[in-house]
Amino acid sequence: MLTRRSLLRQGVGAGFAMALPSLSRAATFPATDVTFLVINDVHACRFGDGLSPNCQQEGKTDANLLRHILALNSIHHQTWPTEIAGKPTGLTLAGQPIARPHGVIVCGDVTDDGGGQTAEFAEGSQLMQFSHRYQQGRGTDHIHFPVYVGLGNHDLDQDGRPPQTDWYRDELRDYVQMNHKPSVFFKPLVPVDNYDEASDNYSWNWGGLHLIQAQRYGGDNTKGAASSLDWMKRDLKTYASDGRPVVIFQHYGWDQFSLERWDPDKKTFNLTGSGNPHWWGESERQELLATLEGYNVIGIFHGHEHDTPMAYKVGALDVFKAKAAFMGGFCLVRVTSNTMDVAIGEATDNSGGVSFSTAFSKRFA
Repeated sequence: MLTRRSLLRQGVGAGFAMALPSLSRAATFPATDVTFLVINDVHACRFGDGLSPNCQQEGKTDANLLRHILALNSIHHQTWPTEIAGKPTGLTLAGQPIARPHGVIVCGDVTDDGGGQTAEFAEGSQLMQFSHRYQQGRGTDHIHFPVYVGLGNHDLDQDGRPPQTDWYRDELRDYVQMNHKPSVFFKPLVPVDNYDEASDNYSWNWGGLHLIQAQRYGGDNTKGAASSLDWMKRDLKTYASDGRPVVIFQHYGWDQFSLERWDPDKKTFNLTGSGNPHWWGESERQELLATLEGYNVIGIFHGHEHDTPMAYKVGALDVFKAKAAFMGGFCLVRVTSNTMDVAIGEATDNSGGVSFSTAFSKRFA
């Protein structure tokens, strides 16, 4: 019963692409010129007065998150890169100022370990750390833009002690609802246009751009969630049947790590395994792609893998992933009525400096 609750490293590095999707832009939706940031794998790691085990060694420190936040807050004082590794980026606004971002979208794993809960009921210290850093506020220790929260396996996979097995997940899902779910009696911090309580998927519109937050992945029905695919079909029909561009955000991708399966001979997960998928399976991936078919999906952004900036294709769809946020990673995105530009970068210092490793540009009208 439901509770309330390889192939793909191509395009890594500098380069750009020009493509024409099958759907042309309709004249009925609003003009669009939107700049935003996408991040993944924050892994807030505070536990009591210290850090969870191994977090210091892995770089999941508050100092690194503050460095990341400074870079994001300063991005509109930078310019779009003209060259990466000595090659022209091909970006539409190369060399021109970056506009102030409309918001920051998070592609999962906001915490390292189920929100930082202990065995007893208490507010998770890692979720508190995330909210103190990645909830819009003032000063150098808060992000300065609206934040659209997405959860990942590190947030949702941990079970509590029976019979309260969903207690960890409920706290994280409540946080998403508090931030985004419209209510007659309560105004969320960052209101959205359409919220599915069963899956915590939600969508919103910036001008003529439609955006969907799919949490771990669109169609996830594990750990007390209901599949969002029927909701997503209705959402796309309602908001994107006019051909407007659509962007999807989720935690799992099509990279090697996301595609792992259990290998019974080697007793581990890998790409050659024949057993159950580690994260999500081929049938789940195909169901999501079938749901998106026929709509003008111009990009999918994800997280999960930490170390490698990625820009690659799944069929005709363009897919992007930055390095983990605790490593300084982010995607800078600009969508207009007929173009999309993505620059994947990372924080470089404690003064708001950034460098870019990957550039992508396409025209779709």
